[in-house]
Amino acid sequence: MQFNQVLENVTTYEAGKPIELVVREFGVNPKDVIKLASNENPYGTSPKVVERIQELAKNMFIYPDDSMFELKEALANKFDLTSKHVIIGSGSDQILEYCVHAKCEKDSKILMAKTTFAMYEIYGKQTGATIIKTEDDQHNLEQFSRLYKEHGADVIFLCLPNNPLGECLDKDDVYAFLETVDKETLVVVDGAYQEYAAFKDEKKRINAKDLIANFPNAIYLGTFSKAYALGGMRVGYGIAQPEIINTLYKLRAPFNITTLTLAAAIEALKDEEFVTACIAKNFEEMTRYEDYANSRGFEYIPSYTNFITIKFGDKFVSKTVAQKLLERGVIVRDLTGYGQNAIRITIGRNEQNTKVFEQLDEVLEKLK
Repeated sequence: MQFNQVLENVTTYEAGKPIELVVREFGVNPKDVIKLASNENPYGTSPKVVERIQELAKNMFIYPDDSMFELKEALANKFDLTSKHVIIGSGSDQILEYCVHAKCEKDSKILMAKTTFAMYEIYGKQTGATIIKTEDDQHNLEQFSRLYKEHGADVIFLCLPNNPLGECLDKDDVYAFLETVDKETLVVVDGAYQEYAAFKDEKKRINAKDLIANFPNAIYLGTFSKAYALGGMRVGYGIAQPEIINTLYKLRAPFNITTLTLAAAIEALKDEEFVTACIAKNFEEMTRYEDYANSRGFEYIPSYTNFITIKFGDKFVSKTVAQKLLERGVIVRDLTGYGQNAIRITIGRNEQNTKVFEQLDEVLEKLK
């Protein structure tokens, strides 16, 4: 059977391995598995969200409010905008898909960092667009500028902070770059981890209202999957000028968000105290990983997220390390597929991190 030829160059996204796989393949007790591969909030969801979902579970047979009025209003209030500036998606990656399909076709060009969220390239290749990447793994705006002047771009992706590496550009540097971008180029600022970056360093904070006021060709993406701990609910959003939002709505299928997802996101926005407490604990625990890497001579990338990337250089092979940890019930993300001899570890709870250090030491000792 013949399919669209552009799909021949599209790779399938590889999600983090689930707990069920480790239990099934390696016989590990489910209670002993530590899943630190998908950057979920290890402290779980706000109790207020859980209570609300339990109340509404009986309404699962009813279609959700397709206008998403209450959630859009809540987000508009959060960002001091109107609901006309907001679009809701099944995870922020659905909004990414809308952006690419709204702007790109066979001869289009997309500019991104060499090592960044894989779905940018996957969605781009689905349209037949040409993918242009910087030479450096991390975001290098000088290279972005040079490549943009040389090739142009229909879409530019800036992941701030960057997944899977964890670095983050300063807002002022981002704005200086955006001043040089043509207004016909759609700039996608992926802020999936912005809550973490803004907490750690105010210079990294991208204010969505300010961004789209200064750059009407930009769209800010946020998610409830990380700091708000709703990864299992799949809900994200885009903030942009109404012209962009109205265009993206032409790509949206009806009822793309569930009744319970809407309720969970609305309730999660009401409990910012919970979110802030989780973020504070995240960075407290991250210092333990930094100390661990330093004490063992490993390089790491200073992170503005809820994960850390540890590089092994020529000392160990990351794919082997990740596999050995997996067999012991510790799930981390091997970055070999991104061209990195490194592992990405979500910052877990205190007791989880202690076990990671113990298991990692044992694995590395056996691999010497």
